[in-house]
Amino acid sequence: MKRTQIQLPDRLYERLKTQAADEESSLAELMRKAGEYYLSVHPAPAGQSRPWTPPAPLALGAFLAPEDQWRELAHDSETAP
Repeated sequence: MKRTQIQLPDRLYERLKTQAADEESSLAELMRKAGEYYLSVHPAPAGQSRPWTPPAPLALGAFLAPEDQWRELAHDSETAP
């Protein structure tokens, strides 16, 4: 299970806490049920369940330093940010 943090308007938070108490449940359980219900009513459109792939790299131009100097430049304290 993942832990997350959300921000809710005060009035909505109070109403959800009251509802959870009325159901003798926790706010977390109420939010899990709400999420499951939302996903059952609003399923993902067909074709959107494919795995994520990173975007293609951008062409940034030629390197400004030769490859044999990369290690030295990476450890140079004068050029480090």
